Amino acid sequence: MIMSGVGGHARAGKSSLAPAFDDAFRVELEALLRWRRDVRHFRRDPVDGALLDHLLSLVDLAPSVGNSQPWRIVRVESAAARQAVRASFEAANAAALNGYEGEQAALYARLKLAGLDDAPVQLAVFVEEGCAQGHGLGRQTMPEMLRYSAVSAIHTLWIAARAYGLGLGWVSILDPDAVTRLLAFAPSWRLVGYLCLGHPRFDQEVPELERAGWQARTDGSARIFVK
Repeated sequence: MIMSGVGGHARAGKSSLAPAFDDAFRVELEALLRWRRDVRHFRRDPVDGALLDHLLSLVDLAPSVGNSQPWRIVRVESAAARQAVRASFEAANAAALNGYEGEQAALYARLKLAGLDDAPVQLAVFVEEGCAQGHGLGRQTMPEMLRYSAVSAIHTLWIAARAYGLGLGWVSILDPDAVTRLLAFAPSWRLVGYLCLGHPRFDQEVPELERAGWQARTDGSARIFVK
């Protein structure tokens, strides 16, 4: 792997000069994108606190509509809160299993779909739907842009974590309304993503669902259109 040099060819911090991203950086960037995985298998080693703080600070570099920065991140640390999220996952997972039949149901039952038991860091990412920052710019006709901005923030964290050797898993098999009631700090918050973060047990370029035989990646040309 060539992950260690990601970012080494562009100086961090404020500057009046745009950084020059060379071919070596571009190769490493592509490697970073390829090795970003939805991680479900974590070691229980703690994540260094300073590193976690740094990664969360990088989230604010994500694009957002009207510079609104509408994401709100809750660090879920109490055993009670984590257990409640785990219970929501178990209920939703059982309901999802009932929607499959035969061999597909058997395969679904074998899949590991969350790292909730081992991930040392768990984060709930919300969108502030009543966000005043940005003064409504860019969302008069598409208010969902606030939610898309929060998704961009999650992706920024995902990529940054991988660059530092950490893995991130996005848990979507749960009741978002129940998790919002449990963890939100304001009634205008809505859950966008529940994330597990930590040191992966192993690194793998091929998506786990592809390795398990659930779904392979398909040819990207089928998703590009011209009019």
